[in-house]
Amino acid sequence: MSQLPYGIIFDMDGVLLDSEPFIIKAASQMFAEKGLTVLPQDFHPFTGTGEDRFLGGVAETYNFPLDLPQAKKRTYDIYLEIIKGDLEPLNGVREFIAKCRKMNKKIAVASSADWRKVKGNLDEIKIPAEIFDAVLAGNDVKNKKPDPEIFLLAAKRIDLNPKDCLVIEDALSGIKAAKAAGCKCLGITSSFTSAQIPGADFYAPDLANVPAEAICWH
Repeated sequence: MSQLPYGIIFDMDGVLLDSEPFIIKAASQMFAEKGLTVLPQDFHPFTGTGEDRFLGGVAETYNFPLDLPQAKKRTYDIYLEIIKGDLEPLNGVREFIAKCRKMNKKIAVASSADWRKVKGNLDEIKIPAEIFDAVLAGNDVKNKKPDPEIFLLAAKRIDLNPKDCLVIEDALSGIKAAKAAGCKCLGITSSFTSAQIPGADFYAPDLANVPAEAICWH
């Protein structure tokens, strides 16, 4: 078994923090302002795919015309206001990041969300981007999850082969992207059950309860 350091690539939403209730509330308010009433469950099929698809998919469901750049900006305006003082890191996040550092592992964030949301989230939970060796957002890639592009780029940014990286994800699209990139994958069941997000190599309810084999497989 190699003792070389390897990489941990974190998805953000549902792994480091739970922004889904806030972004659903913000998006629902944005649609309401435009005269369309949507349901929280309308967004679930598009979880983890980035806000373009998150908003655009719901608009398509209702056959509702949407100026996507303007709609996304308005959604983020609302979102960044409503998370203030209410968005917290999920259980075990700070401790797990510290453990990875102590074990000399390279760490990165690879989120499908736009930079504006990524920065706003990290600032709000007081885990600055500088803690990570690399931070990637949806703006950094052409193809969103389940395409593996963001994880391939994250591995490149931390100078590691994808096969030497463990991706931590909570959504099916992210797990598919991780495996397509050739990475190992830990599925976090904060948003979905393990049965709803098949294909990961390991599962845990949160970063406070990561199985030893998930972090010591390499």
